[in-house]
Amino acid sequence: MLIREILDKQPTGQRLEVLGWVRTRRRSKNVAFIEINDGSSLANLQVVIDPDSPGWEHLSDLGTGASVRVAGTLLESPAPSQPVELRGEEVEVLGTVASDYPLQKKRHSFEFLREIAHLRPRTNTFGAVFRVRNVLSFAVHEFFQSEGFVYLNTPLITGSDCEGAGEMFQVTTLDIEDPPRDSRGKVDYSKDFFGRSAYLTVSGQLEAETYACALGKVYTFGPTFRAEDSNTTRHLSEFWMVEPEMAFTDLAGDMDVAERFVKHLLNAALKRAPKDMEFFDKRIAPGIMETLQSIVDADFQRMTYTDAVNELMKVKDRFQYEPGWGRDLQTEHERYLTEVVAGGPLFVTDYPKDIKAFYMRLNDDGETVAAMDLLLPKVGEIIGGSQREERYQVLYDRLVSLGLDPKDYWWYLDLRRYGTVVHSGFGLGFERMVQFVTGMANIRDVIPFPRVPGFVEF
Repeated sequence: MLIREILDKQPTGQRLEVLGWVRTRRRSKNVAFIEINDGSSLANLQVVIDPDSPGWEHLSDLGTGASVRVAGTLLESPAPSQPVELRGEEVEVLGTVASDYPLQKKRHSFEFLREIAHLRPRTNTFGAVFRVRNVLSFAVHEFFQSEGFVYLNTPLITGSDCEGAGEMFQVTTLDIEDPPRDSRGKVDYSKDFFGRSAYLTVSGQLEAETYACALGKVYTFGPTFRAEDSNTTRHLSEFWMVEPEMAFTDLAGDMDVAERFVKHLLNAALKRAPKDMEFFDKRIAPGIMETLQSIVDADFQRMTYTDAVNELMKVKDRFQYEPGWGRDLQTEHERYLTEVVAGGPLFVTDYPKDIKAFYMRLNDDGETVAAMDLLLPKVGEIIGGSQREERYQVLYDRLVSLGLDPKDYWWYLDLRRYGTVVHSGFGLGFERMVQFVTGMANIRDVIPFPRVPGFVEF
């Protein structure tokens, strides 16, 4: 039986078997106390063993980190700090632990734990992080399935740059020491595995649009890659994205879905991982549970980019980066808008076309696009989305103006030739959501094995 189930049900008087890892051990002449954790719960189960119990002679092998099987009877605990304890009647050491085991009973910095990412899940903090991540992962599928979306797996290897930014990891089987070259001396990618240059995807959006224009509503949830040299607490080179795409949906409908989605995720964390969330509230980010609940209860406000910039210009001297129309909003700007101006979640809409991607629908003013970013207190942007450009010629001209070859997007343009429809979607960086929910300061601590510039260990 899982320790979580034992602590929830408290089936006192029953004989149980527990499998797990030793967190601590205290031993005297007449009794030993072992704290065991199996990963199912933040809490440990205390096992009490006396000298007559089989396995007493093996207690010297039960150092922190050792794996064990313990069978015994569950009893009410005389200690006020715990409801039950297991009277150990059989103790079997499954795996001893070497003396240099790095996770002893003391505080370890998150920086140090990143160096032993294969062991950090055994700590309280990272056990809680990845249980909450699991809850949020399930909630992603639960939400979209309940709303009639079809789950779609889009390719990880692509020939298209969705964002047009060029920050992509190249995939090749060519000899990088001596690649074939064409008559101009350039690398001849026609000799490569796919007959052309290929990359790891930055987004599944374009492919998802093709299926939304046949199935109505689809969503992707998978890894994406950015070859961006950003060493910050909010950037990863490999991360997971949630990307729904919806036919017959304009920007307003896009924001409606995004609001319901975020509220569903936050509510799932609060309701399904209460003990872990209490841990984060107490040890990592005091007040995080209140913040999440306030967002669940809030009506998300909406404001145009132009109005947002006007608000920022009123207090421009307070910012490190000066705001201005036509400039990207920095995190400090986003936080001011959501925390001070709106006092809660805020959608900023209708951004200048020159700072947004080619696929966003051009507004009637010819200067802005039907884009939206969702800003949350403490973090700023958490979702980015738009109504997609459904008009063939407008999309074609936009590609050309940005120096992109329409031939590379022939199939994407075809969607505008064959039964085009108004359609919209958005993307949520899953690790940023996990980071927000848990209050963890660094995004590298909410993914099992972070991939960042200069680091590809494990």
